[in-house]
Amino acid sequence: MNENELKALISLLDDPDTEIYHELADKLISSGPEVVPFLEQHWEQSFDVLLQGRVEEIIHKIQFNQVKNDLQLWKISNQEDLLEGLLIVNRYQYANLHEDEVRNQLAELKRNAWYHLMYEMTPVEKVKLLNNILFHEFGLSGNTTDYHAPQNSFLNKVLETKKGNPISLACIYSLVAQRLDIPIHGINLPKHFVLAYMDEDNPEEVLFYINVFNRGQIMREEDIRSFLQQLNLPPSDEYMKPCDNLAIVRRVLRNLVASYEHVDNLEKKKEVQILLDLTDPA
Repeated sequence: MNENELKALISLLDDPDTEIYHELADKLISSGPEVVPFLEQHWEQSFDVLLQGRVEEIIHKIQFNQVKNDLQLWKISNQEDLLEGLLIVNRYQYANLHEDEVRNQLAELKRNAWYHLMYEMTPVEKVKLLNNILFHEFGLSGNTTDYHAPQNSFLNKVLETKKGNPISLACIYSLVAQRLDIPIHGINLPKHFVLAYMDEDNPEEVLFYINVFNRGQIMREEDIRSFLQQLNLPPSDEYMKPCDNLAIVRRVLRNLVASYEHVDNLEKKKEVQILLDLTDPA
């Protein structure tokens, strides 16, 4: 479809016949993301509320299809890149985000920690350094006043507001740590999400755990066992050893489903559930 044909299609979107509108919308949606700039331009030039609403609906469907495609591709071929998976989730709500801003913010946090990092530091000393950089200097904290807000699950908003939920804070913490070659990885605890500092000499062994929602509090294995006991769950590897990146992204999406249900946004809850279903490892 050339530019003139595209503009002609868009100009007909205010047709009162809904069947004609849906036919036009399907053609535009099937054309993919390249038509979005033209739709946005038409929205800006129009004062017709009906047309603006229809353009917004079409743009959202195009962008949602792109998120679905990106997420499926990440699941198949790029799971090693946790940040990319989280940015794809971000695109669901913030399609026009300049993602380099997130990457640059993480790189700056890494640099700030690297400047103080010394080879002879013990694992506990390294965690204390990260805690100081992330919680004291940068100001990250758990969002205890609006715990269920959807924004707590979007990386860009957590870095902007400096408030998040356990898994978003843990993702930032581990992304910074791993860029410094510090072996800190996610632990997919029920009802909570923490981190584990792994033994560099024996990568399968956990040295200790880190409660990021409580400003990097160090936890012992007994603490995790006690927590699981309270939930009547066994101390299995599923809950005590690091999970993979797909499990982390799925946990973020599950949190979003619950968040949108909490704020009674059933349309977004339904869409995020679709994304969650697409990441099913089965």
